[in-house]
Amino acid sequence: MSTSGRAFKFGDNIDTDVIIPARYLSTADPEILAKYCMIDIDDTFAGKVQKGDIMIGGRNFGCGSSREHAPIAIKGAGVSCVIAETFARIFYRNAFNIGLPIIECAEAARKIADGDEIRVDFESGKIENITKGETYQAQPLPPFMRDIIDGGGLIASIKKSRGEA
Repeated sequence: MSTSGRAFKFGDNIDTDVIIPARYLSTADPEILAKYCMIDIDDTFAGKVQKGDIMIGGRNFGCGSSREHAPIAIKGAGVSCVIAETFARIFYRNAFNIGLPIIECAEAARKIADGDEIRVDFESGKIENITKGETYQAQPLPPFMRDIIDGGGLIASIKKSRGEA
C-alpha cells in the first residue's frame, strides 16, 4: 500500500476551522466540502490539488473541534495522505475512521517543501522526497490500520468484514 503525489505544505497548529470553516458545515458531502478545504489559509488550494497529492503539516495538525468534516474535506479534495510532525488525537482518530491515511514524521514534515514530489509506503513507513532525493523513516502503519484504510474507513471496513457491503 503506497501513494505518491505533489506536496502541499502548511504550518503548525492547523486547526479544523482552517481545514473546513464552520460556515460550510451544512453538509458532510465530500465533494462539496472539498471545494472549501483550506479556503481561509489558501483560497486556491481546492483548484490546485489533484487526486493523489499529499498534505504536509507541522505540529498539532487538526487541532480544534472534533468534527469529522475536516478529514472528509481533505480526502474529498483528493489528498491521498497527510504527513505531519504531530496530529491532534481526535483528528488522528477521525482520519482513520473515514479512511484517510496519516503519518507522523517530524523530519519529513520539516524537510519537505511545497511542490516536492513525494512517495509514501505505508507498510514500511518509508517516505521518499523524489524532488530532493531524500528518504525519511516514519513508523509503518500497522496491518489493522491499513485494513481500515483499504476498506474505505472504519464503518465500511466493518461492513465488508460482515459481508454487508
